[in-house]
Amino acid sequence: MIPGRTSWSRCTLTALLLLPGLLKGAPALEHQTLRKDVNSAAEHLTWRKDKNSVDADITSWETLEQISEATGWQIYYEPGAKRAVSTKFKDRQTDRALDLLLGELGRVLLPGTNGGPSRLLVFRTHEKDATQLIRRGRKAKPIPDELIVTMKAGKSVDDLAKKLGAKVIGKSSGLNSGRLKFENEDAANAARDALRDDEDVASTDPNFPVSSTPVPEGTGAPSAPNLKLQPVREGEGLIIGLIDTAVQRQGGPFDGFLLPAISVSGDAALSPDRPSHGTSMFETLLRGISVFDDGGGASRVRVLPVDVYGNSPSTTTYEVAEGIYLAMQQGAQIINLSLGSEGDTPYLYQVIRSGTDSGRIFIGSAGNLPVTTPTFPAAYPEVIAVTAGDAPGRLAPYANRGNFIDVMAPGTSVVSYNGQAWRVNGTSPAAAYISGAIAGTADTRGGSLAQAAASVQRSLPPPRPAP
Repeated sequence: MIPGRTSWSRCTLTALLLLPGLLKGAPALEHQTLRKDVNSAAEHLTWRKDKNSVDADITSWETLEQISEATGWQIYYEPGAKRAVSTKFKDRQTDRALDLLLGELGRVLLPGTNGGPSRLLVFRTHEKDATQLIRRGRKAKPIPDELIVTMKAGKSVDDLAKKLGAKVIGKSSGLNSGRLKFENEDAANAARDALRDDEDVASTDPNFPVSSTPVPEGTGAPSAPNLKLQPVREGEGLIIGLIDTAVQRQGGPFDGFLLPAISVSGDAALSPDRPSHGTSMFETLLRGISVFDDGGGASRVRVLPVDVYGNSPSTTTYEVAEGIYLAMQQGAQIINLSLGSEGDTPYLYQVIRSGTDSGRIFIGSAGNLPVTTPTFPAAYPEVIAVTAGDAPGRLAPYANRGNFIDVMAPGTSVVSYNGQAWRVNGTSPAAAYISGAIAGTADTRGGSLAQAAASVQRSLPPPRPAP
């Protein structure tokens, strides 16, 4: 356990509240009607975006999700601001409809950015307090036609898949598990029900998508960490497992810090014109090592790149878990997870818990939305959750500020690639910086990784909201 970690619980919503979304890809709905259920079909909410017109017949609905679904907006609200909705109206313009639906609650409707959905902030006193994001479906949705199945010792996931009529699209021999894909969601649900009493199956878990990683942007003059390679004998030195996209070797002195890469999702064809997210995190790790290294700029730390994305813009919690497992098998003591998902799956959590039990340290990025809801794996108690801010200790405006967060670190990293400087922003580089800082501290000062982690956290200012 990380000292001082506060447990997080989901807030039960009983009102109608909203806010702007930073995520892309919301549906462009022109006419959407939502009904409470089939037994009360008379109750409805109809949002006609093309005509700026809204109809409602609602009796005490708890409709936060429904508003988000009907409009395509991303909705944020002030925690604790609740309002049960009971109203009836027809052909009202959007602004007046929101008056009737939100009552005395304040609101600000903001346009989307970069083609993203509009954002609505709902609050009691000030818009900056609207930090809780309405999650459609109230919880993260797993990949509907997939299951993660862990077999008991000596049992075969291939045999099970054949019996179920599923396809094995991922397999871990070390964890004796498989990622199974079914014909459709109904088939996956039926298989999950059937496997509850299967004596060959140890567990059945959902598989969640893990979103793509931020793309570095071009910037000014290159800047490189002040770090030199210190030779180590076999079995010596710390290893950081970098669970990320593939890392590009540039033929310079920093390549010596890289161990042979592991690929979970096939070989990646990376662009030679810009650094990958993994490359950016690798250099950020080195920067963290150099800042916290007392060894005169020479380090025995090595980085083990583990690619869980391949050529795909996204991955899943199954590949992340496999990447962690393989990194630990190769001796990684510090695991950097500059990635995240809304999905909480026991399969991934169990891998992390087993690593913690054996003395590993896990560092995860808290997420790049200004909300208090959890991002996994950062929100697991065993993981040091890192948010992003600046030197005076002000939270970045985009950064998660949930009570699962342990520490704040710089949210901007400038890395060098092919002689050009690139900037990457977010809680991803913040987490990588902390991983490097812990490694650098442990490498030069000795002691346990837990002691190094505690020392690094004490050295950084506690996060506080930006003015």
